[in-house]
Amino acid sequence: MKTETMMHNEPEPINSIQHWNECLETVAATRDKQAYLAFYDYFAPRLNSWLLGLTKNPTLSEELAQETMLSVWRKASQFDSSKAAASTWVFRIARNLYLDHLRRLKVRDKALLTLEDPEQEATDNGVDNERLRNAIKQLPVQQAQVIYKSYFEGKSHQEISDDMQLPLGSVKSSLRLAFQKLCKVMRPEHEH
Repeated sequence: MKTETMMHNEPEPINSIQHWNECLETVAATRDKQAYLAFYDYFAPRLNSWLLGLTKNPTLSEELAQETMLSVWRKASQFDSSKAAASTWVFRIARNLYLDHLRRLKVRDKALLTLEDPEQEATDNGVDNERLRNAIKQLPVQQAQVIYKSYFEGKSHQEISDDMQLPLGSVKSSLRLAFQKLCKVMRPEHEH
């Protein structure tokens, strides 16, 4: 009978839906770092594994998992256990970040294709399109995206900010940094 008594006093399994819902609600209500670390330790490796299956890129999957867990900390107050389990909520954040990543890549690729347009290359604008394409390929994805939106789609800084859900200052600094890098690469050989 001793085992029967022990079974009634056993804590709830650490991986139960209710446990993780309560853990996330604690993080939301009190910003409890211990609760967050427990949540992180449980979900980060699972997210990383799942994202690796999608991305086939260990570095990218780890970055997306880290970004997801950072979003969990920032947005914990938006979690509602009546709408979804904590696990569902966390994996939805990860999926959305992955989709955002794919969209950014698509925009960068579209910008590169625009540069490869034969009509554009036929016009002599004094720019070495091959060097420019290679320079844009070297930019971080966000910088390539703001360049594309600004100069190929003709969007204002505010429109880019709205599209990308970035602060206006981040859009401006991304453009500035991208231009600095592009100018350095595109500078005529004798100026280097």
